[in-house]
Amino acid sequence: MIEVELQSETDFEGWRVAARKLCAAQIRPAQISWRLPGQAGSLFGGDSRLDQLEPVREVRATKPFLDLARKIVCYRDEQRFDRLYSALFKLQSAPHILSHRLDADTDWLMSAQKAIRRDIHKMHAFVRFRKAGESVDGREHYAAWFEPTHRITTLGAPFFRRRFPNMNWVIVTPEASAMWDGSDLTYGPGGRREDVPSDDSVEDQWKTYFQAIFNPARLKVSAMTSEMPKKYWKNMPEAALIPDMIASAQARTRQMQDEAVTAPTLLSSRLAERHQAQRQGPETPQTLEEARKAILHCTRCSLHCHASQPVFGEGPARARIMIVGEQPGDQEDIAGKPFVGPAGKVLDGALEQAGIERSAVYVTNAVKHFKFTPRGKRRMHAKPNAGEIDHCRWWLDLERAQVDPAVTVALGATALRGVLGKSVKVGDVRGTVIDLGNRGQLVPTIHPSYLLRLPDKGLRAEQEAMFIDDLARAARLAA
Repeated sequence: MIEVELQSETDFEGWRVAARKLCAAQIRPAQISWRLPGQAGSLFGGDSRLDQLEPVREVRATKPFLDLARKIVCYRDEQRFDRLYSALFKLQSAPHILSHRLDADTDWLMSAQKAIRRDIHKMHAFVRFRKAGESVDGREHYAAWFEPTHRITTLGAPFFRRRFPNMNWVIVTPEASAMWDGSDLTYGPGGRREDVPSDDSVEDQWKTYFQAIFNPARLKVSAMTSEMPKKYWKNMPEAALIPDMIASAQARTRQMQDEAVTAPTLLSSRLAERHQAQRQGPETPQTLEEARKAILHCTRCSLHCHASQPVFGEGPARARIMIVGEQPGDQEDIAGKPFVGPAGKVLDGALEQAGIERSAVYVTNAVKHFKFTPRGKRRMHAKPNAGEIDHCRWWLDLERAQVDPAVTVALGATALRGVLGKSVKVGDVRGTVIDLGNRGQLVPTIHPSYLLRLPDKGLRAEQEAMFIDDLARAARLAA
């Protein structure tokens, strides 16, 4: 039996040096006794002369294993050094041993690591500093008392150095203390709870904050005590409020329900307007504003059943240019405005480069309701069919009659069908100007969403330049 004496309960370096020598000499775990400070020596008087061991192999230890070992030495269990060495010994012939949870040593180490992480989290969450004075340079001094389950002071303290770099502080635990003076984080021996100030004006602020964020309607006592065990309560000023808050939670919940005022959501408001319009019955719109109200009760096709609201056009009532798109997208359906989503951003940029102010044109869509296919929590765009376009053409014709634009720009095939009443391929007519008689002229072009779908940057730049030219042509015609 070889006995190895360590210098402290968390002597990682001492263990690492000894373990490397022992493993290099192929000393099996059962032949080693790790002795901690204060423990009696081996009953059989073990040999601790590590320097006399002859290495017979090269020892390999992965970085994940060493990082794990630094944490495990802080675990409050006498097996920790034996388990670590056993895992190191296996690591020489099985490099992936740490991924095998069926291995007894690996399973023990992973469970210990989980407990260490949880204890560090509790330290970060439940340390409460109390003011302890000011130094000559004006920096405030704070102190805190904490009782961790494991020896994690050196693992948890660096968080507070990053969190509170501009104040001096000390965290005292029964076995170790961490001190920050603004430049160095140092560690010392443990202390007593009496070494830390017992009260402070900051405690009143903690209590006020805790009462403000407490929601009695969401109280789950078992979940709260699991996340914030009672062992920490005695060191937390706000914990003194918890029993009374739990006792009054049910009464406060009833009071909140009685006094609650719930504002309607945008969607519910839109639906209420639609239902009110349906009850009043349809009217023949004489202006764009009347049409905007009348479309709320449109049932010409089935798209109204699922969309949040119809999206009518917007812009000057006598605009020289009207831009007709395909249909509202997800963001337009929510906002109730045309071209406010990604395609709208592309259109805005192209209009600017073509010398056209967005506020000077009337923008609308051939189809007024959002057609989509649900996919999980998302609503994916679906192309309107010919029947839906034709049903909605009544509204588009009404807009064109009221605005009476000199030039209409059709963005894509759906817009072309909405304006012309028949299907036309964009590629066949792009670059031309179509005479609409007493309805002005029509400039066909692509929909800006087409540019967003192009994966090739060179092709996208080429198509974007042509798109801007089409808009500039419409501006020249309108002028």
